[in-house]
Amino acid sequence: MSQTIISFFSFLPPDLQVFVISAIPVVELRGAIPWGIFIHRLPYIKTFLLAWVGSVLPAPFILWLMPAILDWMRGTTLFGPFANWLHDRGMRKSKDIAKYEIWGLTIFIAIPLPGTGVWTGCLAASLMDMDFKHGIFSAILGAAIAGGVVSLLCYFGLMAIGG
Repeated sequence: MSQTIISFFSFLPPDLQVFVISAIPVVELRGAIPWGIFIHRLPYIKTFLLAWVGSVLPAPFILWLMPAILDWMRGTTLFGPFANWLHDRGMRKSKDIAKYEIWGLTIFIAIPLPGTGVWTGCLAASLMDMDFKHGIFSAILGAAIAGGVVSLLCYFGLMAIGG
């Protein structure tokens, strides 16, 4: 699925591809940084910055709007089951995060694995009614850490294969 989404944006210039791909849930910068580095051979710093900004861009909208959107969706027959699944997923993640609050959310977002990241972290923060400033801080810092980790993994991966 991720490859299909990424291929859809192939008409865009490489810089914009990295930026847009990093804003997509599930893919985020975990997919955008390797895409920029391995596919387009963009410089590491440029790729990191494009992906970091792109992944953080949705954060305020998720924090502000997601509770209202989920409430509306849960009241519909068409979107209700998906909204319930999304709400339950966010609540499961929020239990782990709530224990350590702002730092728990930062670490959760910083781990570049499926099911973590800005989208899920901000969903959990909004469901926990976390302070908006704390949610944004965690998204910015967590995404920067995740971007650094992914960039380093790409660098060492290229070195290992002699690239």
